[in-house]
Amino acid sequence: MSLVFAGVCSHGPGITARTERADPEQYSRLRAAYARMRVALQEARPDALVVIAAEHFANFFMNNMPAFAIGMAPHYEGPIEDPDWLRIPRRRVPGSAAISRKLIDGVMQHVDVSYCEEWKFDHGIMVPLQHLTPDYALPVVPVNINCQAPPMAPLHRVYAFGEAIRRAADSIPERIAVIGTGGISHWPCTPDSGTINEAWDKEFLDRWTRNDRAALIGYTDDETYREGGQGGYEIRTFIAAAAAARGSTGEVWCYEPIPAFSCGCTVGVMALDAAQHDFLDRPETTTCS
Repeated sequence: MSLVFAGVCSHGPGITARTERADPEQYSRLRAAYARMRVALQEARPDALVVIAAEHFANFFMNNMPAFAIGMAPHYEGPIEDPDWLRIPRRRVPGSAAISRKLIDGVMQHVDVSYCEEWKFDHGIMVPLQHLTPDYALPVVPVNINCQAPPMAPLHRVYAFGEAIRRAADSIPERIAVIGTGGISHWPCTPDSGTINEAWDKEFLDRWTRNDRAALIGYTDDETYREGGQGGYEIRTFIAAAAAARGSTGEVWCYEPIPAFSCGCTVGVMALDAAQHDFLDRPETTTCS
């Protein structure tokens, strides 16, 4: 089979933990975009959802920080944070060790990757799942890209990793969906938390929707840190998702700079085939900004 869905969305913990602090109209548009992505994901009928996320020192630290890692467990638990604070109940999330193994074997033909039979989900995965698979019935294959601690994989290797995920998905009979999740510009856990570089975000999203490989991998980490903060390193998850879409272009369904959530909140989808192009062409595809 092949990849049947590819998209990106934000995972800031404030999206669930601080809902009342956001501008109500912005929050309503963000929720509507998540709901729309949930429907599109369901219509793609995936057998598993690959979530490409960023590590927040929940599972990996400086004594063991892989550039790329893929989970290979029958189930996972999350959130690792206080569920009362995050406002997501702690639960067991289904995985698929068999599908994970197939994907890992395929990725390893092209890119070195670590694998983990134990994985705790933090907000980086739980916030998207809460919006996109609220019944938690779809098996999840977690993927981590080190976006936290230098040295980080250079962006051309991140793009190659996304391409390897696509090749692996194309080589197995199961239907695979991919979601890249992160922030764009944000400065978490610093005095600048809540700052959003809207112009930089929109320039990045323009490159992402065009799936312009040269432009996407053209950032340096110094530039990203200066313009997008240390949280900006999470563009790696969006870049990997674009690479998995193999040249397809996409559309941003929502971009809302919400300081209370400490990031420019984004929902976007790639048009992988004729069916997904139908999603983009529907009248309700007006983006928010």
